[in-house]
Amino acid sequence: MTKFLLAVHVLAAIVAIGPVTVAASMFPPAARRALAAPDDARASETVRLLHRICQVYAAVGLAVPVFGFATAGAMGVMGDPWLITSIVLTVLAAGVLLVVVLPRQEVLVEGTGARETTVQLAMFTGVFNLLWATVTILMIVRPGSTTGA
Repeated sequence: MTKFLLAVHVLAAIVAIGPVTVAASMFPPAARRALAAPDDARASETVRLLHRICQVYAAVGLAVPVFGFATAGAMGVMGDPWLITSIVLTVLAAGVLLVVVLPRQEVLVEGTGARETTVQLAMFTGVFNLLWATVTILMIVRPGSTTGA
């Protein structure tokens, strides 16, 4: 059962978090293009699509911690410091996404943002991506790992 839970956890992370990190990273430059050419329908459509991808996959991403907790429970590592650190970083990443990134994207999708908004958004998206990269590294090279890594 542990292997199944771990497989679902990893697949959920790849399928859900991957698209959010890529779409969120693509959003600021796309928004700058849309701001520079307000009559370009394609640029506006791209911004809306990237925002929608971030919203949908953020919701799908809830499966990652659900299966992560199930896997950690099955492996008996719930109290391990690397896992607690990963949980804290995951909560921070989710907070950055939900409180900072998605609302700023929404402002730009509505057409009320400015270039400065895209600069802030790019910075916070980088923070979000860095947090997820750190969690990923902790999951791969965890203290006490049985993989020998």
